[in-house]
Amino acid sequence: MTYVLLHHTGCSTSRKGLALLEENGVTPEVRKYMNASERLTVDELKDIAKKLGGVSPRAFLREKDAKKFELPETASDSDVFDAMAENPRLIQRPIGIKGNKAALGRPIEQLLDLL
Repeated sequence: MTYVLLHHTGCSTSRKGLALLEENGVTPEVRKYMNASERLTVDELKDIAKKLGGVSPRAFLREKDAKKFELPETASDSDVFDAMAENPRLIQRPIGIKGNKAALGRPIEQLLDLL
């Protein structure tokens, strides 16, 4: 089963997460979701929320960027998914995905939970 890592090369935590996986013998399929050609769709974001345990998208929303981009605290889940799809900076990283499970790499050691 393929291990997919949602990765942002400009994020030190994301780079550390990728290095941790590689140190543990995992060569993930890296998806650079900040690139226009690899952005996540609303449906993919909903699938990630489901794989994280059926959480609200706020569970993997970068709060400081939400404020910076003026996403209201009262925004519905649907509005948050839409905002994340439009502006991937709002998505917390890294996120590991394997099969029907996902793990938010905060702390990065949680990425190993999928092994």
